[in-house]
Amino acid sequence: MSLRLSTVILPVDRWHEGGRARWQRAEQLGFHTAYTYDHLSWRTFRDGPWFGALPTLTAAATATERLRLGTLVTSPNFRHPVTLAKELISLDDVSGGRVTLGIGAGGNGFDATALGQEAWTPKERADRFAEFVPLLDRLLTEDAVSQRGTFYSAEEARNIPGCVQRPRIPFAVAATGPRGLKLAARHGQAWVTTGDPKLYEAGTPEQSAEALSGQIGRLGAACEEAGRDVGGLEKILLTGFTPERARPLESVDAFVEFAGRHQELGFTEIVVHWPIADSDFAADQAVFEKIATEAVGQLS
Repeated sequence: MSLRLSTVILPVDRWHEGGRARWQRAEQLGFHTAYTYDHLSWRTFRDGPWFGALPTLTAAATATERLRLGTLVTSPNFRHPVTLAKELISLDDVSGGRVTLGIGAGGNGFDATALGQEAWTPKERADRFAEFVPLLDRLLTEDAVSQRGTFYSAEEARNIPGCVQRPRIPFAVAATGPRGLKLAARHGQAWVTTGDPKLYEAGTPEQSAEALSGQIGRLGAACEEAGRDVGGLEKILLTGFTPERARPLESVDAFVEFAGRHQELGFTEIVVHWPIADSDFAADQAVFEKIATEAVGQLS
């Protein structure tokens, strides 16, 4: 399976002051997919501009023609399956079937308490995620859904005409724990990881590769349990959170070496952050664009 190169465009620019141009440039550069984060605010960007993911993706759908679009990732922190399904079906329609839903259990960031609730424990997040994903799957594939759950319910929720993509838009499930990996195996068309967060500060690339290999092994076991071939599941690495940090974007050679190592582990898609000056995602724009246009050809 050939390696795909995708990007994440954070929603920090007003649409008519650079936002639209970034998404159009991503298509021109040949990225497979352009994702955005689905947060209400995020880390060091909290006190600056930050726009909604789904409206941004809808605008991007009207400004592009071929580029796939997606979230990395949506979570239950401030979403409900019923309303999310309606918005995703609409986005899939506007884009002509170019949407991928990256979805995860969420975390302890600003989203976790923005609606006035206490932050959920890891177990509570896993419990909610285990209910959220199957219900969302049903909502995107069935015309009408009624279901009573512990956390999420639907009563005659109608979603006609459904997704352009059949049977529904693909799910890219972000997971490293056993319960999340089972959801990826059962409901995902792709699996997403950022690596082992414990290695970010003081780990080595070798330790990171070992951890990622272990994650893929556990994904394989979850797929086997679900009666599924793990080879049919796309494996996505969102970069910037492994010990290499931004070093792969320093040159085409550096990226090819990094991507090649992870392709050998089994990854089918590498996602890089669009450069943002004066942030953790700062990078030389010219080098970034050269990587976009030249690197994948050296790996296929």
